[in-house]
Amino acid sequence: MNIVESSDDEIRKVAESLWRDLLRASNEGKYEEFVQKFAGSLALAMNQVVVNHQFAHSELARNLSEDADYLGIIRRGEHVTVLYRQRSTKKPGEWVGRLVLGYEEGEVRIFAASIF
Repeated sequence: MNIVESSDDEIRKVAESLWRDLLRASNEGKYEEFVQKFAGSLALAMNQVVVNHQFAHSELARNLSEDADYLGIIRRGEHVTVLYRQRSTKKPGEWVGRLVLGYEEGEVRIFAASIF
């Protein structure tokens, strides 16, 4: 199955649940929950030392607002990118949240996630 064939509403519903889970795990500094829905290749790249360093040293990563604004979906190949306007509970300003989704072994998985 190719996720790009899903409707915007179907993608958005799945993405928003995954994004909320990532925000919560990041704010709580819970590595296992943070990487739980990652694709295998991303999980290998995001080892526990790297993620825990980010949790420990990034004020943004531990203070993400749960109120993110959905901006849209971009389809490319076998993946979709879902974009959010993200805010912090401690730092002024706005960031772009990016979530790349696709299928791995019949399940929707996260192939990339970032805030910039």
